[in-house]
Amino acid sequence: MKCLPGILYLVATPIGNLEDITLRALRILREEVAVVACEDTRQTQKLLHHFEIRKPAMACHEHNEHARAQEIVGILQRGESVALVSDAGTPLISDPGYRVVAAVVAAGLPVVPLPGPSAALAALAASGLPTNEFRFIGFLPPKQTARRKTLAALAAETATLILYESPHRILESLEDIETEMGARPMALARELTKIHEEFLRGSAAEIHAALNARDAIKGEITLVIGQALEVASNADPLDEVTQLEAQGMSRMDAIKMAAKRLRLPKREVYRRAAERGNKPPDTHRD
Repeated sequence: MKCLPGILYLVATPIGNLEDITLRALRILREEVAVVACEDTRQTQKLLHHFEIRKPAMACHEHNEHARAQEIVGILQRGESVALVSDAGTPLISDPGYRVVAAVVAAGLPVVPLPGPSAALAALAASGLPTNEFRFIGFLPPKQTARRKTLAALAAETATLILYESPHRILESLEDIETEMGARPMALARELTKIHEEFLRGSAAEIHAALNARDAIKGEITLVIGQALEVASNADPLDEVTQLEAQGMSRMDAIKMAAKRLRLPKREVYRRAAERGNKPPDTHRD
């Protein structure tokens, strides 16, 4: 008699405060699965040990995910269930796991999500910014050229944006957000659900100034970026540039100042000047 297949459970785990794990997640981990697939077995074993759950942990990360996917399919086909977890939060959200889920679905086997903590949604909910429409970006590119290109492409996005950033790149990213997207309302969430949880709200420049005044920046960071503030329909940024130049300001400084005053991306003001046939000198540096 053919046995029933096992289930792949996608189990969300706490992003900081261990009290945020659900009762259902604890039951599934304790009673329903034969193995726990995870990014870092050391990190997951800490969680399992805290809740006195004795289950073997299987490393499943970006370097071995393809092979592990086939192994997990085999386990499920034998009738045993598997829990897939990330180091923190909801599996697959800026974390490995897509190939595993895709392979299990392709094999016609069941996948059951267990909802729970998510840094992106927690930051969005408490940001004070619109939540009716949002777009999750994940991590920005680490290199400035690629990062600025990504931000420039997102400048026209009307949905609230959510992204992750590392503490050692956050100042550079905030500068690039100000340059490519202009002044717009933002919230920075740091160390969500942990003892030193913090929210900073304001423009990219204001949040940058607050962080730059510190001796060090630590902790997991989530950024929430709102829509560009409305600009008067009759405002011409090139008129503003011309007036600033007449006051003795250089072309590039005038473009930067006009973009800041009118809450427009600097790249947009630069583009309009080029289209009018009065292209400023190319002093854009990475």
